[in-house]
Amino acid sequence: MKPLIALVGTRPEAIKMAPVIQALRQQGRHPVKVVSTGQHREMLRQTLGIFGIAPDVELDVMQPNQSLSTLTANLLRTLDPLMDETDPAMMIAQGDTTSVMVAALVSFYRRLPFAHVEAGLRTGDIHSPFPEEFNRIVAGRIANLHFAPTQRAADNLRAEKVSEKDIYLTGNTVIDALLWAAERAGPPPIQLAEGRRLILVTCHRRENFGEPLGRIFNALKRVIAAAPDCEILYPVHPNPNVRERAYAEFSDLKRVHLVDPLDYSDLVAAMKHATLVLTDSGGIQEEAPSLKKPVLVLRESTERPEAVESGVAAIAGTDEDAIFTKAMRLLTDKAHYASMATGANPYGDGHAATRIVNVIEAYLA
Repeated sequence: MKPLIALVGTRPEAIKMAPVIQALRQQGRHPVKVVSTGQHREMLRQTLGIFGIAPDVELDVMQPNQSLSTLTANLLRTLDPLMDETDPAMMIAQGDTTSVMVAALVSFYRRLPFAHVEAGLRTGDIHSPFPEEFNRIVAGRIANLHFAPTQRAADNLRAEKVSEKDIYLTGNTVIDALLWAAERAGPPPIQLAEGRRLILVTCHRRENFGEPLGRIFNALKRVIAAAPDCEILYPVHPNPNVRERAYAEFSDLKRVHLVDPLDYSDLVAAMKHATLVLTDSGGIQEEAPSLKKPVLVLRESTERPEAVESGVAAIAGTDEDAIFTKAMRLLTDKAHYASMATGANPYGDGHAATRIVNVIEAYLA
């Protein structure tokens, strides 16, 4: 039986693909080869390991500060020959990274069926987020199977003339992974002083490099000064554009904890114990509402508007005053906080992976 290739490159991809890989292996009809492109190599291994998964193939494509063009070329150079070695029945990838775009392109060149998990997310601006909006448009044009996490995502695909028979509304696999991990989560990864509240921050997107990151960091410093009962936990991305600036800005602040990227178990534990989450991460926008945590989105737009429309998230952007004002309102206005901390989640019910695998098996049959 020909194998299925499950491609993962970053930690968010590992989290969202893990339930699919688990479900495929439980079905047992096709062998599954997990291919890591290595964009977040150590974090990816660690995250997959939580779910009992290890990469079968690791591609060595990462170079310090390489351009997107170089990364794309390296992915094409290493991923295409793998098709000859494995002769797969299908390529499966999730999301909107450069790895996913290249996987779709290689599949197209090889006339290989491509299944896109978390398909149909759009902002409508090809430059925001950059380069993710372009990547998912390319993947959406090529894919044979489109697994839309929400009705809006499915509607986006219909608007792009994707055939109705190729669109499947599944929910988001991140909720499958979250609920699995939340049941097993321990204490928060830092020791909080008695009576202190935790603010979880993640901020690493390329679109926020430079001046936007400076404004975000200024807002965080104002928040921690104005809220003496709060502590910030900031797992800092290893990209030097983020890491060097974060340590320069926050190293001297006692109630700001800069830590290395958390493994998924610790990240879920941090979300469970947080009062508030500020993030530019797409995955956390989807996860935190299930844990009844209000989310402030540190971006000017989001391809996940369902959480904003549901009232469990709000766009704060990268304006210093806006971030400070919205964060302080949530920290001081109990009624406003309760209106966002409802536990409602438009992104899934924890059974997305089963739906996806059933479609894949029927397609291949």
